[in-house]
Amino acid sequence: MSQKKKKSPIRPTSIRRKPSDGENDTPRDRETPGEAHQGEDLPDIIEALTGPAGASLFGEGDDMPVRNPADIPETLPVLAVRDIVVFNYMILPLFVGREKSVQAVDAALAGDRYILILTQKDEAVEDPTPDDLYRTGTVGMIMRMLKMPDGRLKVLVQGLARAKVRRFTSNDPYHIAELTPIMEPEADPLTPEQEALVRSSREQSERILSLRGISSADIMSVLNNVSEPGRLADLIASNLRMKVEAAQNILECVEPLRRLELVNEQLLKEVEVASMQNKIQAMAKEGMDKAQRDFYLREQMKAIKRELGDDGDESEEMEGLRKGLSASGMPKEVMKEAFKQLKRLESMHAESSEATVIRTYLDWMIDLPWKKLSRDRLDIKKAEEILNDDHYDLEKVKERILEYLSVRKLNPRMKGPILCFVGPPGVGKTSLGRSIARSLGRKFHRMSLGGMRDEAEIRGHRRTYIGAMPGRIIQAIKQCGTRNPVIMLDEIDKLGSDFRGDPSSALLEVLDPEQNYSFTDHYLNVPFDLSKVMFICTANMLDSIPGPLMDRMEVIRIPGYTEQEKTVITRRYIIPRQTKENGLEPEELVITDKLVSKVVREYTREAGLRNVEREIGTLCRKMARKKAEGEKGPFKITANNLYKLLGPPRFLDDEKEPILPPGVAVGLAWTPVGGEILHIEVTTMPGKGKLTLTGKLGDVMKESAQAALSIARARADVYGIDPNFADNLDIHVHVPAGATPKDGPSAGVTLVTALISALTDTPVSPDLAMTGEISLRGRVLPVGGIKEKILAAVSRGMKKVLIPAQNKKDLAEIPDELRKRITIKTVEKVDEIWPLARLK
Repeated sequence: MSQKKKKSPIRPTSIRRKPSDGENDTPRDRETPGEAHQGEDLPDIIEALTGPAGASLFGEGDDMPVRNPADIPETLPVLAVRDIVVFNYMILPLFVGREKSVQAVDAALAGDRYILILTQKDEAVEDPTPDDLYRTGTVGMIMRMLKMPDGRLKVLVQGLARAKVRRFTSNDPYHIAELTPIMEPEADPLTPEQEALVRSSREQSERILSLRGISSADIMSVLNNVSEPGRLADLIASNLRMKVEAAQNILECVEPLRRLELVNEQLLKEVEVASMQNKIQAMAKEGMDKAQRDFYLREQMKAIKRELGDDGDESEEMEGLRKGLSASGMPKEVMKEAFKQLKRLESMHAESSEATVIRTYLDWMIDLPWKKLSRDRLDIKKAEEILNDDHYDLEKVKERILEYLSVRKLNPRMKGPILCFVGPPGVGKTSLGRSIARSLGRKFHRMSLGGMRDEAEIRGHRRTYIGAMPGRIIQAIKQCGTRNPVIMLDEIDKLGSDFRGDPSSALLEVLDPEQNYSFTDHYLNVPFDLSKVMFICTANMLDSIPGPLMDRMEVIRIPGYTEQEKTVITRRYIIPRQTKENGLEPEELVITDKLVSKVVREYTREAGLRNVEREIGTLCRKMARKKAEGEKGPFKITANNLYKLLGPPRFLDDEKEPILPPGVAVGLAWTPVGGEILHIEVTTMPGKGKLTLTGKLGDVMKESAQAALSIARARADVYGIDPNFADNLDIHVHVPAGATPKDGPSAGVTLVTALISALTDTPVSPDLAMTGEISLRGRVLPVGGIKEKILAAVSRGMKKVLIPAQNKKDLAEIPDELRKRITIKTVEKVDEIWPLARLK
C-alpha cells in the first residue's frame, strides 16, 4: 500500500500509541540499559526530536518523505524490542541502549532509514538470538534520532509495512535479516456484515475512550475517515492495551477482515475491564464519601454532647467497643449485627435502660471466643499415660478417647463427638471428663442439669428486659475462653419440664453435630459454632432420657467395680487424696491392702466408691487428731483398731441364710446405684385360687407374677404339682421392704422359681441367685445390668448365678477375678431352672 507524501513526518491522521498501565510502558525512572523501549511521555519526546536539535541532526528540517513499502529492500538491519509490538501507521519513540541495537539504528540512518522491528518472545533476555525473536515484524522508517549524553539513542519511528523474515544473514555486530514484505490486499467494497464489523469496532473504541475519560472527538474523526478494515484494525490495535502474545497474533494476521475481528474481540475484553474498573472506582469513591460524611457527623455529635455536658468518657467507651468488636474475629454477618447495635447505642442517652441492655450485649459479643481454639494434644501415647494415671480400668472409655484423638490427628476438621457415660453414682463419670480434657489439652467446664426445668437455661433469655443473660452453654464457652472446650452435661437423665419449656428439647440442637455449627442463643440472636466443642453427658439410667435426645449421643456404660478393683483404686487414688486433704503426709498413714479390702467388704456395699472414700476419710481424720495432739507417726491401721475406729462392721457375709424355707428365692435387680439382692416370698393357703401381690410392686412385676402363675398351672404335671391347686389354694406373693417401690422386667425367673418351690414344698438353694424374664411359651428372655447384678451376688456371698442364655455375650465384661468367685449358669427355657435351683 502506497503512502502519500505529507509535509510533516508525523501524520496528522495517525493515532499515537500511549503507554499502558504497566504492560508495555517503561518510565524513565526504571529504564533498563541495553534495550529498545517505548517512551512514556510521547509529546515531549516528539518535541525534542522534531525541534531545532532534531532538525539539525537531519539537516533539511521537517520535510521527511514517506517511502513506498514496495521499495523496501530485501535485506535490513534488525531492531529487537521488548514489551511492544509495532503496527503499520504507528508513530512512536523508542529508547535504544543495547550495543547491537545502536549499531542497527546507525546502519539504517547511514542507508535509506529502513529498519526491521521484531519483538522478543521473552523480554528478560538481554542479548536475543534469532530464536528469541518472532519471525513476523514491521518495517519502520526512522524519522528522527537524538543522541543522549550516556550514549543511548532516542528515535522516532513510523511503521510502514508488515514483513516476514526468511532468514538471518548476520548476527554480528548487529542482526541483519532477509525479509519478504507483506502487502495489504486491495480493498473490495464492504458487504453489510463487514460494514457492521467496522462500525462495531468504531463504537467499541468510542466506548473505551469514554470509560477512560478521554476526549474522543479528534480520535473518532480519524477513525471515521478510515474505511479499509485492515488499516482500521492496525490503527485501533496500536492503541489497545494488549499482551505481547495477543498483539503479535494480530500482527501476523494478513487477511484484513479477520484481523479486524481479532481486534474487535480485544475491544470487547477491554470494554469489560474498563467497565469493571469504573465500577470499582465508583464504589471506592462512594465508600470514601460515606466515611467522610460519617466522620463529619460524628464530630458534630461529639461537639453537641460537649456543649450539653454529656461527653465524659462516653466517646472513649464507644471507641473501645468499636475496637473490641473489630478485633473479636466474629463472622461477617455477626459483625454486621454487632455494629448495628453499636450505632443504636451511640444515639441513645447513656443513662437509659435500653442503653444498659445493649452495652451488656456488646460486652458479651466482644468477650466470646469467636475464633480462639485450644491446640489439641495429639500425642496419643502421652494422652494414654494421662488417662491411665487418673483412672484404673475403664478400658472401653479410654479406648474411645484415644480413637477420637487418632481421628482428630488425621482429620483436624472433624466434629466433636457427643459421649454419654451411663453408670451408678461414684464410679468416676465426672472425674473421667476432667481426665479427658487434660489428655486433650482443652479447658473443662461442668454443667449440672439436675432439676433444670426452664428452656431459657439452655437457649438464653431474649433481650427484652434488664438482667437478661445468655444460656448456660454460651456462658460456659465464655468462661473457658476457647471455642473447643470439653463441656460435661452432668445428670442429663434428671432434666425436668413444665410450663416454662422443655430443656431436653432445647438440647437436641446443642447435641447434634449436624446442627450445632449454627446454634442460636436467644440472647445473642446470632449463630455460634458449637461443632468444635466436645460434649460429655452423664446419667445414672437411660429410661428417663427422651429417645430423640439419646439418639444423638454415643452411650458408653460404666458398670460398678469389683472388690479387687475397689481395693486397687482406694490404694492408688483415694488414700493419697484423703491423707493430703486431712493434713497428713503420705507415709504417716499405714494400712495394708488386706485391711483396705476389709473396709470395702464389711463397711460398704455399693457399685461406686463414695462410701469407701468416706470411710477412708474417717480413718484419716482419726489419725489427724492424734497428730494434732502431739503424737508422732506413722499411724498404723490394724485389724484390732479398725473396729474401734470405724465401729462394728455394717455388712457381714453370714447375713446370707444358710437354708431357705420353701417358697423363697433370691433374685437380682438393677438399680441406679448398682445391683441389689431381692428376696421373693411365696406362701399358699386354703382358698379358691386368689393371687395376692404385696411389696409395692409395679405393673411390670405384677404381670410377671401372673405369667409365672400361668406357667406353673400349665406345667403342673412336669413339676409334680397338684393340678387342682388353683381351685383349692390362695397364693400370696410378697417382696420384703414393702415401702420401697419395685419394678422391672427381670424378676420373672425368680417369681416362677419361688412359686414352684411353694407349691412343691421344696426349698431353693440358698447359694443361688437368678435374674431373667419369662414368656408364656416358657422362654427365658434377656435382661440388662448383668455385671452389676453379678457384683451384688458376689458381695452377698452367693456361689451360683442363673442368667438368660441370650445374656451370655455380656459375660465378656465380667473380670476374670470376679468369675472365679462365682459359678454362672445360662438357661434358655423355664424347664431348665428348677433342676438347677432346688436344694439337692
